[in-house]
Amino acid sequence: MKKISFIVCLFLANFGFSQSDEIHEDVARIIDVWLDAQRDYDKLPAISVAVVKDQDILWKNAYGESNMEAGVAAETTTICSICSISKLFTSVAIMKLVEEGKLRLDDKIEDLLPWFDLKQQFDDSWPVTVRSVMTHSSGLPREANFPYWTGPDFPFPAKKDIDSNLKNQETLYPSSTYFQYSNLGLTLLGEIVEEVSGMPYDEYIQKNILEPLRLDDTRTELPEDLYGKQLAIGYSPQYRDGSRKKVQFFQANGIKPAAGFSSNVEDLARFASWQFRLLDSSQTEILQSSTLKYMQNVHWTDPDFETTWGLGFAVYKGPDGSKWVGHGGSCPGYRTVLQLNPKSKIAYVVMINAGGENPAKYANGIRSILAQKKPEKDSLKTAPNLSDYTGYYDLKPWYNEMYIGVWGDKLVTLDLPTGNPGEGMDYLQHVEGDTFRRIRDNQELGETVVFERDENGKVYRLMHHNNYSKKMEQ
Repeated sequence: MKKISFIVCLFLANFGFSQSDEIHEDVARIIDVWLDAQRDYDKLPAISVAVVKDQDILWKNAYGESNMEAGVAAETTTICSICSISKLFTSVAIMKLVEEGKLRLDDKIEDLLPWFDLKQQFDDSWPVTVRSVMTHSSGLPREANFPYWTGPDFPFPAKKDIDSNLKNQETLYPSSTYFQYSNLGLTLLGEIVEEVSGMPYDEYIQKNILEPLRLDDTRTELPEDLYGKQLAIGYSPQYRDGSRKKVQFFQANGIKPAAGFSSNVEDLARFASWQFRLLDSSQTEILQSSTLKYMQNVHWTDPDFETTWGLGFAVYKGPDGSKWVGHGGSCPGYRTVLQLNPKSKIAYVVMINAGGENPAKYANGIRSILAQKKPEKDSLKTAPNLSDYTGYYDLKPWYNEMYIGVWGDKLVTLDLPTGNPGEGMDYLQHVEGDTFRRIRDNQELGETVVFERDENGKVYRLMHHNNYSKKMEQ
């Protein structure tokens, strides 16, 4: 097991989900232990993470290798494809043009793009508008008329080829009837940005969004000159034997407004901070505050009442009942997620350079750890050196392993691996000597856990329910 290091910044932060004003170092250690173990058990090449509170990155770290063949360690500055998170930047560009009076949300796509000749197969359909495209309710096909998600070559088409093939496609549903996620739709919005602004899409995004926000490591494409260095290599989902294979490098080309961008967790953290800053501002910063608020409200609810969407943003109810917004991304060899809570001003960014994974699982896991009662110390209690007991304990053959760490004046246990670390944590209160008792949910003391030492005085195992778990070498 590799040595773990973590970066924790202790800024003022009213989390909204705990009483803590900061990420306590004991909490940061548990997050670090959990992510390190999950990366190993899930066989991820690399994972990078950032937790944001308003204008500060509270915690960030990276694990594994961005290039397994060359042994390049992942960093929080490691760049990955962010795929569909690209849609947020395209949506911001659209809304900026709306604010400037150059565009209206209810403009028809066919009026904005003279070459738009995709067949409308439903005579009674509402028009395909900018608004319906931004909410994925336009009825447009999911993809342009090319097999660009097919490996190993991923033949993403050029803009001119997408446009010339529109005539060979038709709508799937009448507009404003169902939610149908559409990369084609957001690609066309990128073309509208060009048409209305009179600037190439890449130049418009660079000058109007990336440069003002100082997102120096965010691009409208993958930086091929950094591939295998700062730009992580993408890997496949796991094969049956647990291995992952290198995925061929690609560029999204004409699909870039929907899926072509690259970034790192630090830049997306800044992007999240801009949104929190703007939501509370009376000043215009790229957009007006009211415009971003409008984008992050629900504009579409599917007939099943399960899918809700804003203008460009996914909008959904979190486990605490509050509103969350953001987007995920899934491209060949990369999975990413950006989750924001506009009320508490908390955001999570996760990037993985492998397919077949759910990055939201890791964001939700961190959230469940942060939701625990903060570590505290009772100045009237005396306790032994708790670091004597910390480390990994072997639970095989029944389970894998358990980590024991310090949590204020108590010990905390965490079974590994686990998809929900918050539920997998138990707390041990010192009784006497090397004896502790588990604290039940009702705060009463439960069963006894006794640690044993070797002839050199080092803890080497624990007894729980009359059975032993040996401390593992680190």
